[in-house]
Amino acid sequence: MCSLRILDAAANRAREALRVIEDYVRFVLDDGFLTGQCKRLRHALTEALAGIPTAQRLAARETQTDVGTPLTTSAEAWRADAAAVLAANFARLQESLRSLEEFGKLVDPEAAGHFKQLRYASYTLHRAVDTARRSRQRLAETRLYVLLEGQGRGPDFRRLAEGLVEAGVGILQLRDKRLPDRELLAQARRLREVTAGSSTLFVMNDRPDLAVLSHADGVHVGQDELSVKDTRRIVGPDTLVGVSTHSIEQARQAVLDGADYIGVGPVFASGTKSFDHFPGPALLRAVSAEIGLPAFAIGGITCDNLAEVIAAGFSRIAVGGAVAGAAAPVAAARELLARLAAQG
Repeated sequence: MCSLRILDAAANRAREALRVIEDYVRFVLDDGFLTGQCKRLRHALTEALAGIPTAQRLAARETQTDVGTPLTTSAEAWRADAAAVLAANFARLQESLRSLEEFGKLVDPEAAGHFKQLRYASYTLHRAVDTARRSRQRLAETRLYVLLEGQGRGPDFRRLAEGLVEAGVGILQLRDKRLPDRELLAQARRLREVTAGSSTLFVMNDRPDLAVLSHADGVHVGQDELSVKDTRRIVGPDTLVGVSTHSIEQARQAVLDGADYIGVGPVFASGTKSFDHFPGPALLRAVSAEIGLPAFAIGGITCDNLAEVIAAGFSRIAVGGAVAGAAAPVAAARELLARLAAQG
């Protein structure tokens, strides 16, 4: 009877915690995909509990004489903000699942195995939700992401980067697959010098090793490069890790993998990179409808077609040739920023 009483209490705590987490994801993050993940976990918990009949759990329940109900601490009486509510309830969920797993072994070993898998799933969900929360804060004001090649002469490259920083570009990415490593690292260090102390972030493309050596703010990988997991092992927990996605399935997986942001596209044909398939604005609409992680539309975006991107629900874009290849790159960046700002 004691085991059933423990299982009943732990089940209640787990369900209640999941509901709080789901409310945060749904109403604070406004994230359809993660809300769906919360619901799936909640339904899986209900299925796992089916092995322990509700009638038995209710018969074992005794709230009025529970010695734990009067116990409380000052920390439980308040929360600093919504993020603190989220953290407290993830802790409550995982502790409850562990209790369900251990005491479930005494009543229904098969159910105990399900509780163990749910606990592991909660860890993945926790990372995804907290990453989305932190990334949205860190990239809240970032709208324009510009890709630069590193082959320009040192002074010219530096002047271009300085002008883009002054214009208010949110992220500058160094992308060049032709330069030898030493030259690429030298350009990366120049870009780090230019962006240091500014509101512009410096991201290295494809090369987490050079990102570490140049003290970049982030690194961006594609579907054929290192995984988010392996990249994170190299650059550590505080460096941004972005990933290119070309389908809604890849966007969902990037969220679960712990990416800090995603690139979505290609939207249109590009003069700087060739693609066999263009998912176009349809993919932007799909991602906008369910993914709350910061997402940048990419691929052939210019002032001429920016309205289509915005209409698809995107307020963040990544461009290469539209700025770096323009006759007046800084002016082109300012024009794009102005149009993005006009959308609110």
